[in-house]
Amino acid sequence: MAEIKFEITKELGVISENAKGWTKELNLVSWNENSPKFDIREWSPDHTRMSKGITLTEEEMQALVELFNARDEEDSFE
Repeated sequence: MAEIKFEITKELGVISENAKGWTKELNLVSWNENSPKFDIREWSPDHTRMSKGITLTEEEMQALVELFNARDEEDSFE
């Protein structure tokens, strides 16, 4: 199996942290030397290990933000 290369080009923020110190983060990540994409996944404290996650293009991230902003108050979890 080929090695997957990645580079976190910009750390945008931590969403949450679990008891073992892993953090769920939103970052811009370049996978296999391709253009960076928005990436949401959990990372070990030293960023050498990661969980499965999701990557989004600029257009997909914009659509996600628009969907989030357009939700009804009734859709809130609070």
